[in-house]
Amino acid sequence: MSVAAAACAPSPPPLSWAYQIRVAAAQGHFRDAVSLFLRMRASAAPRSSVPASLPAALKSCAALGLRALGASLHGLAIRSGAFADRFTANALLNFYCKLPDTYLHPSGVISVDGTGSPTALESVRKVFDEMPERDVVSWNTLVLGCAEEGRHQEVLGLVRKMWRDGFRPDPFTLSSVLPIFAECADIKRGMEAHGFAIRNGIDSDVFVGSSLIYMYANCTRTDYSVKVFDSLPVRDPILWNSMLAGCAQNGSVVEALRIFRRMLQAGVRPVPVTFSSLIPVCGNLASLRFGKQLHAYVIQSGFEDNAFISSSLIDMYCKCGEISISRRVFDRMPSPDTVSWTAMIMGYALHGPAREALVLFESMESGNVKPNHITFLAVLTACSHAGMVDKGRKYFNSMSDQYGIVPTLEHCAAFADILGRVGELDEAYNFISKMQIKPTASVWSTLLRACRVHKNTSLAEDVAKKIMELEPRSIGSHVVLSNVYSVSGRWTEAARLRKSMRNKGMKKDPACSWIEVKSKLHVFVAHDRSHPWYDRIIDALNVFSEHMAHQGYVPNTEDVFQDIEEEQKRYVLCGHSEKLAIVFGILSTPPGTTVRVMKNLRVCIDCHTVTKFISKLAEREIVVRDANRFHHFKDGNCSCGDFW
Repeated sequence: MSVAAAACAPSPPPLSWAYQIRVAAAQGHFRDAVSLFLRMRASAAPRSSVPASLPAALKSCAALGLRALGASLHGLAIRSGAFADRFTANALLNFYCKLPDTYLHPSGVISVDGTGSPTALESVRKVFDEMPERDVVSWNTLVLGCAEEGRHQEVLGLVRKMWRDGFRPDPFTLSSVLPIFAECADIKRGMEAHGFAIRNGIDSDVFVGSSLIYMYANCTRTDYSVKVFDSLPVRDPILWNSMLAGCAQNGSVVEALRIFRRMLQAGVRPVPVTFSSLIPVCGNLASLRFGKQLHAYVIQSGFEDNAFISSSLIDMYCKCGEISISRRVFDRMPSPDTVSWTAMIMGYALHGPAREALVLFESMESGNVKPNHITFLAVLTACSHAGMVDKGRKYFNSMSDQYGIVPTLEHCAAFADILGRVGELDEAYNFISKMQIKPTASVWSTLLRACRVHKNTSLAEDVAKKIMELEPRSIGSHVVLSNVYSVSGRWTEAARLRKSMRNKGMKKDPACSWIEVKSKLHVFVAHDRSHPWYDRIIDALNVFSEHMAHQGYVPNTEDVFQDIEEEQKRYVLCGHSEKLAIVFGILSTPPGTTVRVMKNLRVCIDCHTVTKFISKLAEREIVVRDANRFHHFKDGNCSCGDFW
């Protein structure tokens, strides 16, 4: 029944007013319920109709956002004595929880306010404290209200008091409390709650199960999440997607895809959020094979036109080294949004064709798509990787001048990196020193790395001192400064700094590289003999070295930061992790296959040179993703133009 129809309809018999209002609210016809209630109040209906209809009327006000009317009904409940009714009081609790801008002053005057000056839970707590009779619903409503406000300690205190007052927590209570343990990564108390659920037979509830899966995933115990999931008798789409998101969040891509296949076999149709959870994981792990499988499922499910999924695919292919496929996905989008443009621009920025990134940015502007702060970070990254100082300065200034975007620390670090990479170290130092935002250690670190590349020891010492004042235990700054000393031949200072690190218990992350072959991840560290193919890899590397020597290759020992003989330095270079991974990739894949290797640190000068030679000798394209960018090696050349 529409509101107009309800207004024109004849008045029902007195005893049926409350019934009709309750039915309308129960069926989701909230406007009809409110209209009937107002007509009832305007008619000669007996006063007894009010208490019976108030819960439904308050529920309808909460659903429709009718703050003023709901607040006036609170006053009516008090005046009519209906507040003594537990169902009416619970409806009031629900109303104030859903519309927190409506509140009750301590004086008892009911107001509606958008400023949020009183705490959002004032009215909820006041109603709860004044209730003559409470039930589990009353407690749960207050618990949920506190949880949504982030009052975690108060929530736990309420649950304990609820128990002491003789009210047993139910599935709703646990599904409100478990996310708190998830957020705090408190697996001990989360497991206690899980035990309570098992003992009280509510562990099979879908909401409790979903909360447990989320809690264990946030505590990095995906194995427990899987056990909870497998124990649930009924799994709805929400549970399947919660499980997928938990695996994805912890980087368990193989387990996530196993769950995904089980989901399809169970006849559960994927939804956009399914793919938005899984696709980024494939990108972060550079798992191209799994990423392509998901892309196929996206096409089969008819989600190709979903802008969010397309953006995820663009980002995934970029991170897997397939910039050309990213561009094809982008070009097929009918109306790319800001996220899609930004993902494509960042892809070009990281892969080498920086000018293509800037052309794309200008197309974005001419297409009236407004860039955001991440877009400008992508543009500045492109300028940095191509050494375009003037362009970088222009775009950095246009952020605030043209778009009103205030530069963040990330933007300032990116611009300082542009200056540092081309050797404008003094300008970079002055820029950072005069930043309106206080520079962090990470901002200064961009300049410290530039000092190492350009061998400016005196400035490196000043910058490192600033970093150590901000972060005394910054491993990176200690390592970089030690390397600066080594490059300058100041071995005594380098040794002293490394000894200081050992005394402080500071250990740097070892350089490692990894490659995926036939769905298996192979990880290498320098001179790692544990791999079963190690001897074959070294033999093949020696063969490559002989051919390279005939073509003019001379080992570059500049990045060996140890005071050892030149021959020993050459041995150190030979065992670098990316060389082992690249040669293994060539040995274990068919001719012509692109070799894709990831490294956790920056590629050194010698490895960069060697990979150029190997790409030509082996007639392979080799894609290396290091800590800064992608390098595409082909026919003896690299996409970075030897500037990285």
